[in-house]
Amino acid sequence: MPLADRIKSLTPEDMAAPLARYAHGVLDIPSGLIQTSGQLALCDDGTIPGDVEAQAELIFSNIDKILSAGGSGKAGVLRINAYVTDRAHMPGYMAARDAWLAEVAHLPASTLMIVTGFTKPEFLVEIEVSAMRFATASENSQTSRDTPD
Repeated sequence: MPLADRIKSLTPEDMAAPLARYAHGVLDIPSGLIQTSGQLALCDDGTIPGDVEAQAELIFSNIDKILSAGGSGKAGVLRINAYVTDRAHMPGYMAARDAWLAEVAHLPASTLMIVTGFTKPEFLVEIEVSAMRFATASENSQTSRDTPD
């Protein structure tokens, strides 16, 4: 399969455009693996929420949009990598993350790192996820036929 047919860029139109020439996420079609770019809290109007919890909430909302564009959702998340600019931001980030995952049956792997900063000093948190695409109806029926009785 040619590479161009294997990878789908995920850049939902209902969120701020990427800051440079990259996609918000990519889907490897054959495997169903979705990788998001690191997401920063940029509102559609170009503003940045003032506190880390509000930034993380916006980022997770945008991650929902990216995952949906790839045929997945938070239940398909395998790993979360997050970066905050100060230890003091950990509780706000963790509150937003835990609220986002509140109804998820399985919990993903997660890493949280403290970094010195991002492209603008107003950004306090950056989050990226890896996820699996949900199986399509045809994939589910194929799996059912292949399962021994």
